[in-house]
Amino acid sequence: MKPRANQTGFTLIEILVVLIIVGLLAALAVFNMAGSSQKRELENTVQDLFLLMQTASEQAILNNLELGLLLEDDSYRFVSFQDDTGEWKVSGERLFRSRPLPEWLTLTDYIENDAPRLTSAEDRLRPDVVFFSSGETTPFILEFTIGSNTDDMHVIESDGVSPLQWRKPGSEDQAW
Repeated sequence: MKPRANQTGFTLIEILVVLIIVGLLAALAVFNMAGSSQKRELENTVQDLFLLMQTASEQAILNNLELGLLLEDDSYRFVSFQDDTGEWKVSGERLFRSRPLPEWLTLTDYIENDAPRLTSAEDRLRPDVVFFSSGETTPFILEFTIGSNTDDMHVIESDGVSPLQWRKPGSEDQAW
């Protein structure tokens, strides 16, 4: 009688267990990356708006004109005040073009109502925030969250005289 040769390899059960474990790990990784991608996109969106607002404030001072930020339901855009007509017009600069907001983003704005607007309430392009050529702005607070989750809240604010401030989640008093 011949001795049996040692068999090497994996059984079907061992292969299935490994595949199930790998599948579970992959699903967990995809789930975690989806949540963090929204957080990253939220931060990038707020950063873009913050930098554009700083640029608009600087452009208003340098060019001696008034620029405004018009917040819409799913986008925002910048407008400029035309001294000759006394109306707000869409800014012709490509930098200040209309930009969409992600559909899952919740923007809550607190804007001082009695601040100067340079136009009547009937003007359809009446901006929410005005960047004056004097360096002042309309006092405002803009809060950005993912849906109703306030744990990852980003805040852009100004008291009207001080420079713009951006507070990231976890930094209550620190401006960025």
